[in-house]
Amino acid sequence: MPATPYLDALQKDGFVRIPSLLTPEEVAHFRTIATEATTRTRTGQWPHFRTVPKQFPPWPKTPPPASEGGIWGVQHLLHPEMPGRTEFARFYFSEKVLAVAEELLGLKGEEAKGQDEPLVMELFNLLVAPETKDFELRWHRDDIPETVTPDEELKMLEAKSPLGKQSHAQYNLALCPDSSLIVIPGSHRRVRTEVERNAAPYEPELPGQLVVELQPGDAVFYDSNILHRGVYKAKPEGGAETRLTLHGSLGLNASALAANEDKKVRATAVLQHGVGAWVHRDDAAFGIGERPEKMRANLVAMGTGEGVGYSLQG
Repeated sequence: MPATPYLDALQKDGFVRIPSLLTPEEVAHFRTIATEATTRTRTGQWPHFRTVPKQFPPWPKTPPPASEGGIWGVQHLLHPEMPGRTEFARFYFSEKVLAVAEELLGLKGEEAKGQDEPLVMELFNLLVAPETKDFELRWHRDDIPETVTPDEELKMLEAKSPLGKQSHAQYNLALCPDSSLIVIPGSHRRVRTEVERNAAPYEPELPGQLVVELQPGDAVFYDSNILHRGVYKAKPEGGAETRLTLHGSLGLNASALAANEDKKVRATAVLQHGVGAWVHRDDAAFGIGERPEKMRANLVAMGTGEGVGYSLQG
């Protein structure tokens, strides 16, 4: 059996930090195009974004003014109309990213390789610092509402990670120093404790919590159902961007998923962000190789996203 240090860490702790996934030269390159994408979005030239104070989709069509916090994310970096999308795609589909995803999804080793492309292109966005005021995300799991009972919570955790394996790999890649993500290690494998269940939504300190510290070029891959939150410091007015974090996910195609996994749940988690509205377009082809097109075709097969609903509210 091949060594799987990343998967071992993910299964044990719910996250794995990978230092220097990008070189300093690559960090500088992507910081430049990420800054351009952010500036374009802040100035109303890109219509896909995450807005303060909203945490989950659907997002407003117009950004709030900077005085109210503005945006905290740029959506759809792989959209055919996004300037710089080819360069973003070169990272998203790079061997260094796909190799980690393959290990985390149990695809490492020749025995796991078949004729069909097992990976699905999912989401690729950019997380940025809000303007003028700090912004926080409440404690949550990405696909499990906080209102469920302990029994329901356990069933959902087990269904989303059959035999301890996930259907997708989700990550943050920092282009600036980033200490925004706060996790509770091991919470992806258990129901919430009474303290966690009764905690305030923005409780600043829970037992065992850990701030994930990333330097430019570092990545953290994490189980989307680990108990986590985000704390985003506002950027200085008129200053340089202080947070540029590439936020992506890749999934397993339908034939590679565990038999007992709910494929509609994963489709909702992905398509709720609106990616299904453009991924099928003729101009959405990347032109950088065969594998990206197969992964894009797997996403097209998920559907358009119409009527799928939303995983969480707020």
